[in-house]
Amino acid sequence: MALILSIESSTTVCSVAIHENGMLVGILELHQDNVHSQKLMLLVKDLMERVGLMPSELQAVAVSSGPGSYTGLRIGVSIAKGLAFAHQIPLIGVDTLEAMAQQVTPFVKEADLIIPMMDARRMEVYTAVYDASLRKLEPVEPRVIESNPFLEYLKERSVFFLGDGVKKLKEILSHPQSVFLEKFNSAASVGELAFKKFEENKFEDLAYFEPNYLKEFRVIASKKNPFLV
Repeated sequence: MALILSIESSTTVCSVAIHENGMLVGILELHQDNVHSQKLMLLVKDLMERVGLMPSELQAVAVSSGPGSYTGLRIGVSIAKGLAFAHQIPLIGVDTLEAMAQQVTPFVKEADLIIPMMDARRMEVYTAVYDASLRKLEPVEPRVIESNPFLEYLKERSVFFLGDGVKKLKEILSHPQSVFLEKFNSAASVGELAFKKFEENKFEDLAYFEPNYLKEFRVIASKKNPFLV
């Protein structure tokens, strides 16, 4: 039996889930801005109590590893590493965009593509391209949403665009084979992929594991007072 706690904190969503052998046992989610530091660990404790488990019964802890919010990822990974270290269990990192794509795999046809995208401010998104079996066709990267993007993928197949970056894309892309889904990130899909990694013994090194921020954290100085940020 593999009991895995999963954490998703790469966006404004705080999400924690527990899976047993890849099947969802319980999940708690908050859709609020700037609450990760106050609420995420409380959600973990609440969920463990609701499903009647002790942390010592877990076989692994999984965490969404980015890209995404610098603060959200840092908090989620810190909590996951702390739990893994305290209970001497493996840590599993799951690519955030792949976990997003996992949500729609039951609904796509073999020839379809999945393009998850996360808002990265202004007209930029974090994105990657996957086929129906989650094979990565284009790497995770920041991409500026310009006129008629992704048209090369829409010529012969349907393309499922999902995530909070979809709002930007819908403003400039109109194509009969494009499907727009404003799905939220969720620990449910993180846990599904984590179980596959658990079976393959694909674990992270606790000492060196860091989130994939994709962009360096930038502090912007106040225009009125350059000594304030």
